[in-house]
Amino acid sequence: QVQLVESGGGLVQAGGSLRLSCAASGSWFSINAMGWYRQAPGKQRELVAAITSGRSTKYIEAVKGRFTISRDNAKDTVYLQMNSLKPEDTAVYYCARYATGDYLQPPRYWGQGTQVTVSS
Repeated sequence: QVQLVESGGGLVQAGGSLRLSCAASGSWFSINAMGWYRQAPGKQRELVAAITSGRSTKYIEAVKGRFTISRDNAKDTVYLQMNSLKPEDTAVYYCARYATGDYLQPPRYWGQGTQVTVSS
């Protein structure tokens, strides 16, 4: 019953910013952890950032200080603010919903993805 729809991707110059949004429906948004993953061409999907129901967060080292994950439970939406973008950030970004309030286990639900392309 869970549906995740990403938006906000696009083409941006290196050093620029984008904000990705993920609108969730079909479940109690506030009680589940949410995450953002990305998959670059020829590479496996990797976790970028995640946020628990209590708003604890984690990030991969490559994006620390540049990306911020947040959630607005009233809008059933999770965001990924991406600043100081680099060409290596180019990937399809996927929203993910975990089965519980933490991100200990792999996500249960996935969105379709939104393309982020960073040009040099």
